[in-house]
Amino acid sequence: MKKLVIFGIGEQAEMAYYYFTNDSDYEVVAFTVDKNYIDKDSLFGLSIVEFETVEKQYPIDKYEIFIAIGYNKINTIREEKYLVCKKKGYKIASYISSKASTFIDKIGENCFILEDNTIQPYVSIGDNVTLWSGNHIGHHSSIKDNCFITSHVVISGGVEIGENTFIGVNATLRDHIKIGKSNVIGAGALILSDTEDNKVYMGKETEVSRVPSNRLRGI
Repeated sequence: MKKLVIFGIGEQAEMAYYYFTNDSDYEVVAFTVDKNYIDKDSLFGLSIVEFETVEKQYPIDKYEIFIAIGYNKINTIREEKYLVCKKKGYKIASYISSKASTFIDKIGENCFILEDNTIQPYVSIGDNVTLWSGNHIGHHSSIKDNCFITSHVVISGGVEIGENTFIGVNATLRDHIKIGKSNVIGAGALILSDTEDNKVYMGKETEVSRVPSNRLRGI
């Protein structure tokens, strides 16, 4: 089995450990994080080593690395650590669930694609992209580097999603539109036209009824 070091010790790293351990040909051998963030000695019985010197214990010719960081600061922290790992010379692993339906091979490094994603033909996915569970990625679409797409997002055919964009649960994007860089598209949002860079789109929250639940007659 290929040997893997995971960057991170938070929830994202715990999820990466589970998926790589139970559904891949990788063996996770250690975790790493910046020295200032180490607050324990081990995770799942594996050592946590200082990232500044990780290559001394886990050399680049024998180990791969995966950067398990979420969408903090519109994905820029994960992007930064990805680039540092590349500079160190590590080969960067990707995880693609065996329970995802993928009809492409254009998937970059450090991608994290979970179960029940449907990725149709002629889609391209860049580096450092996370697709949480249950999304539909329509044909001829492209997802650029450093994006994070949560769950049950519908991306229709021919959509281009710019770098570092975050898309919240249950958002819907119509076909043949272009999403700008570093967009934040909130949960339940409906996007019907092109967007500019650095924009935020939030769906409306459901209003609270004036009638309390103990006075409802039809439930």
